Amino acid sequence: MQDVLCVGHASFDITMALLNHPEPDEKSFADSMQLAGGGPAANAAVCVTRLGGSAGFCGYLGNDLFGQAHVAEFIAEGVDLAYLIRGDQATPVSQILAKPDGCRSVVNFKADTPWLQAEAVQISKLPKVILFDGHEPLLSLQLCQWAKQQGIVTLLDAGSLHQGTRDLVSEVDYLVVSEKFARQFCNTDDLYIALELLSTHCAHVVITQGEAGLIWSRHGAQGSLPGFDVDAVDSTGAGDAFHGAFALGLARNMPWSELLQFASAAGALNCTKLGARCGLPDLDALESLLERSDA
Repeated sequence: MQDVLCVGHASFDITMALLNHPEPDEKSFADSMQLAGGGPAANAAVCVTRLGGSAGFCGYLGNDLFGQAHVAEFIAEGVDLAYLIRGDQATPVSQILAKPDGCRSVVNFKADTPWLQAEAVQISKLPKVILFDGHEPLLSLQLCQWAKQQGIVTLLDAGSLHQGTRDLVSEVDYLVVSEKFARQFCNTDDLYIALELLSTHCAHVVITQGEAGLIWSRHGAQGSLPGFDVDAVDSTGAGDAFHGAFALGLARNMPWSELLQFASAAGALNCTKLGARCGLPDLDALESLLERSDA
């Protein structure tokens, strides 16, 4: 049985590191550049395989150069592509500018590539966990409701508020959201109020806060976890790594506190390298960070 099926967005990332954000009409020069596949669900799938789990990706890639390059990466990483949809519409492309403080700016090009329809795929190999990023709203809602009937654990990666994340908030078993989503969805800047509100939609809620760590609610209990101290280079993909590791931890039935540490370590390590895909950690690096933090 597959550990995790990741459903949602795949893109191709062009990441450049530069000292300062360009001013209007200013020409800037990058210190380095990284070309790699990207997208929340796609990165999460690769993260699962690098951490020793089995993962599949369900989503769309075009029959263009960007799509071909991403497929080659998936294959090299051992991601199952049985539910990948290919077509003549463009592969989404993201231009990412990474700053010295680890922050980044992202511009995404999707052209007129349509959402996949609700019946686009039929799942024949049952995974232990399905991770949704909300970027295929029609297909995701259908699969989430089907997963409930099959007893499959479901997880939502909610980075921002849009139709796909809004529709799935009350449907999944685990809700892991950014502080941006929490503020948008709950219309408050108080994250503990947001945590209370989100817990009325889902029994297991985590709000990630970047380097500040996270807060969580689970069956009426609440808690927090500080972030790991790492030298941040680029925060792009940190959430993807967190969600991939979290999904794998669910598939392995990790205890709650161990699960949060495991996912947090993956997210932190992702920030230590340029580019989301290139920063996804392997199991040795993750376990080493966990051991250092326990020392």
